[in-house]
Amino acid sequence: MMTSKECPFCNLPSERIIHESIDGFVIRDGYPISPGHTLIIPKEHYSDFFCMPGNIRQDLMSLIDTAKTRLDVELEPNGYNVGINNGPAAGQTVPHLHIHLIPRFEGDQNDPRGGVRWIFPERARYWV
Repeated sequence: MMTSKECPFCNLPSERIIHESIDGFVIRDGYPISPGHTLIIPKEHYSDFFCMPGNIRQDLMSLIDTAKTRLDVELEPNGYNVGINNGPAAGQTVPHLHIHLIPRFEGDQNDPRGGVRWIFPERARYWV
């Protein structure tokens, strides 16, 4: 298990932070899957969304709104994916909770229907 001394989000350079609140901050993803791919991160080291206190969860939800408003102005995306990989089985690679806010653009995929269901491609096209 990674300690907070080893955690990249606990030791983030301040110049990466584009917005912050009492309990969290916003950065652009270091490995973006779309222009503007953003992360919302609690300041305290929580690995699990469901173990985080409710007031911090509420603050992070507010940060999502703030980040979305900024992305709407900067990039004018046509949609968003919002996601949390909670636990290694769900694909979480950094064990410091973070919420992905991923701007989506018309034409960035031939057929975006199914969204996150594409992690299991055989189940993605449920409408067929």
